[in-house]
Amino acid sequence: MSGVSVIPPSERRDMPGGKKFPRTGRLLAHADFDRVYERGKRHFASHLTVFYLRRETGGGKPGEGKPGEGMRIGFTVSRALGGAVDRNRMRRRLREAVRLLRPEKTPPVDVVINPKKSLRTAEFADLLREVGRAFEVIQKPSPEKNSGVRR
Repeated sequence: MSGVSVIPPSERRDMPGGKKFPRTGRLLAHADFDRVYERGKRHFASHLTVFYLRRETGGGKPGEGKPGEGMRIGFTVSRALGGAVDRNRMRRRLREAVRLLRPEKTPPVDVVINPKKSLRTAEFADLLREVGRAFEVIQKPSPEKNSGVRR
């Protein structure tokens, strides 16, 4: 792996962006992943597909996930994308892109990011661009089904 530098854990806290990816910001439960896949919306990009579902903060039905503020993000990297080394590398690259670009203030939404095989050879700048665009789409207010004027 040419061009890859290894940063000791003691120095990682001061990395560019100064942001962390806290456990509270991660989507961990299998049921939450299933709910996002079944009921969520999709955003397609060249190197990844993003599924997202807004959570209800008042205990309503649409998201049913744990109420709370902010975005929870999970990653699913299929075995079809390669061996463990390749899959873990994809997951690390995605996690870093999310860490750098994750908006501070977000609506309560659960997000699942699925990479495509092309991510293995994609430039990190392309990955950043796609993750940033996905976050823009997710943050747009969703139009209400019956918000139009009846005639």
